[in-house]
Amino acid sequence: MTERTKGITMSDSSGSGFSAQERAAMRARNAELKAEAKRAKTAEKAAAEAADVVAKIGTMPDGDREMAERLHALVAEVATDLSPKLYYGQPGYARGGKVVVFFRSGQQDKLRYSTFGLSPEAALDVSDGLWPTSYALIDPTEAAWTQIEDIVRRAAAD
Repeated sequence: MTERTKGITMSDSSGSGFSAQERAAMRARNAELKAEAKRAKTAEKAAAEAADVVAKIGTMPDGDREMAERLHALVAEVATDLSPKLYYGQPGYARGGKVVVFFRSGQQDKLRYSTFGLSPEAALDVSDGLWPTSYALIDPTEAAWTQIEDIVRRAAAD
C-alpha cells in the first residue's frame, strides 16, 4: 500500500509509514547520534578532569608543586594512554577510569616526604612476586627521575 501525505511517500503494509529499510536507517542514525553525544561528553569530562589535576598541582607548596609538574609532564610524554584525574584529592593518571600511578603531596599531607605510587592497575607484576608500590620523594635526582620514567612506562604497559 502506497499513499502520499503532505509530500511524503509512505509505503508499508504495517501502516507505520516507513519501510523496513527506512526504519533500519533511522535506528542506525539514532545510534550514531547517541555515540557522538557520548564521545563529546567523555571528552568534556576528560578535559575537566585534566584541568582539575593541573589546578590541584598549582595549589601545592613549593617543592611538591615542581615534583608534581614534572611527573605530570613525564606521564604525558611516556604514557600517553593515561588520563589525568584526581585520586583522593591528589594527581592521578588513569586508564579506563582506573588510576595506574599517582602523586601525593607530602607537605599537604603533613608528612616528611611526598609519594609517587602505583595502584593494583599498574602492570608491574614480577616473577619473584615482590615489587614496590610506592616511593618516597624529597628532592629526586636526575637518576631518580629516570627510574620514575621507567616505572611509569612499565606500569602503563598493556
